[in-house]
Amino acid sequence: MTSTTSAARPAALTPETVTDDDVAVVAFCQSPSVRHSYSTTNGTEMLVPIFQQLYKDLGITRRDIGFWCSGSSDYMSGRAFSFISSVDAIGAVPPIDESHVEMDGAWAMYEAYVKLKTGETDTAVAYGFGKSSAGDLRRTLALQTDPYVVAPLWPDSLALAGMQARLGLDAGLWDETAMAEVAARSRRDAVGNPAAQFSGFRGPDGTVTDDVTAEQLLTQPMLADPLRRHDIAPVTDGAAAIVLASGRRAFELCDNPAWITGFDHIIDSAELGGRDLTTAPSAARAGERATGGDIAGITVAELHAPFTHQELILRSALGLDGSADAIAINPSGGPLTGNPMFAAGLQRIGNAARTVIDGGAERALGHATSGPLLQQNLVCVLDGRR
Repeated sequence: MTSTTSAARPAALTPETVTDDDVAVVAFCQSPSVRHSYSTTNGTEMLVPIFQQLYKDLGITRRDIGFWCSGSSDYMSGRAFSFISSVDAIGAVPPIDESHVEMDGAWAMYEAYVKLKTGETDTAVAYGFGKSSAGDLRRTLALQTDPYVVAPLWPDSLALAGMQARLGLDAGLWDETAMAEVAARSRRDAVGNPAAQFSGFRGPDGTVTDDVTAEQLLTQPMLADPLRRHDIAPVTDGAAAIVLASGRRAFELCDNPAWITGFDHIIDSAELGGRDLTTAPSAARAGERATGGDIAGITVAELHAPFTHQELILRSALGLDGSADAIAINPSGGPLTGNPMFAAGLQRIGNAARTVIDGGAERALGHATSGPLLQQNLVCVLDGRR
């Protein structure tokens, strides 16, 4: 199953040449990633501060937003229609145009993007939130698997990822050192991200060093063989929100909007035995369609890989292998240093967009995943178009 909007690399945009069909990210904000928050499972306490920050950054109020779309999970909240309570963070009066997806906020952003493309509004907010600490996440995630054959067995999410990692190790596609290098780089980069859950390396004597190495990490014991703790994204509570705008409105809100020039999401089979788990064909196809087959000019890629070996799979699928010197992978520290369920994918796109808005990159790629073992993949390409 696919859903796509893709384009060849576009020409530069100015307030005089932009059209209402051009959509951009104009602002991004996320809550701190924490192991346990005192927020309720509806996320309101995490969302209010970031909405207020976005209003302040753009000089607007909530009345200036034409459409709202959220991503979250009733399974994790433990009750039906739990997302309705999150609307308290927006305010129920006057009435708003609002929607929800039972997925990561990155898919809520896709719905908001399509809404803007219809021309019914020129501004939208997409947000995602998750209080992963509220239950047993490793058990809850079993509900993402095939409901007839696999889910009744309640497979542990770390055990599934461990099997995927073992398949790649035994096939010689990667090794433990390559996995540890992903974690070490992520922890070093997270030092510069105040929203990260942690960074660096804590030694046996409790001393924390920022310049963590793969060799240090490989001295640690296995947690779910062949996965060590550093191979696994932490349990995280958190939220994120992105503001989209179209046409001239984008230039009114932001001097350097991050224009969306490719946006695609595709899903692979739910049957774990029905696909090669060492690859991510849906990510490859989504990347091909979103980039138009051209990754030239991309200097930042934020990848939603909750396990170290999954980043290696995604880099291969998206054609980013061998480009480490030219493309910064997860300069925010990525999900291995903070992975709030249903917000981490939106954070990847938000962090990629921020590098374009701030002028740090001319072209950037954001990726999100959902489902077990990289089953669903979304790719968003953002361009300065100046």
